[in-house]
Amino acid sequence: MDMTNIFFLLLSICLANVDALMFHLSPNQKKCLKEEIHKDVLVTGNYELSDGPGQKTNLAVTDSKGHILYSKEDARKGKFAFTTEEYDMFEVCFESKMVAGGQGADREVTLDMKHGVEAKSYDDLAKAEKLKPLEVELRRLEDLSKSIVDDFAYMRAREEEMRDTNESTHSRVMYFSLFSMLCLLGLATWQVLYLRRYFKAKKLIE
Repeated sequence: MDMTNIFFLLLSICLANVDALMFHLSPNQKKCLKEEIHKDVLVTGNYELSDGPGQKTNLAVTDSKGHILYSKEDARKGKFAFTTEEYDMFEVCFESKMVAGGQGADREVTLDMKHGVEAKSYDDLAKAEKLKPLEVELRRLEDLSKSIVDDFAYMRAREEEMRDTNESTHSRVMYFSLFSMLCLLGLATWQVLYLRRYFKAKKLIE
């Protein structure tokens, strides 16, 4: 197997579907899921909650600044989608509340959240542009390659930013150390001169 086949095999593995996340939500409890996502990335989510008589579960999708990107009261089943405007930490929260006559059983929550290449609907794209299956797969691989390149570019930018920060911190520490040494030398010199004058005044030394 040559390197080209290995590359396409790895890309196909990366494109494989990921099982949805499933967890239990107790009455009067709030559970949140957080994820860091890059700028200008499409994010989609499918959610479904099991029946909970007498319970009301609210769903909210927010960013780190508290902006509400999606909200749903008494969420049961649905979808949401948004495009990120900047690199940020996004939070999906489910909050369960009891109502009068409610039962205290846990609700099962299923959340399937995708972003980037995984979130795009290539079936709709194929129908709109009348693409063949091979062309659709090539388009998918092209988008995935671009996503990987963007990730590397972001990591490189972060590395340069961290390096600049380290160099700036190093310079500040060096200048502060030199300043501290000069202060100590000045203080020591002043102390010697002061003690010498003091001992001369007391005629302890000539």
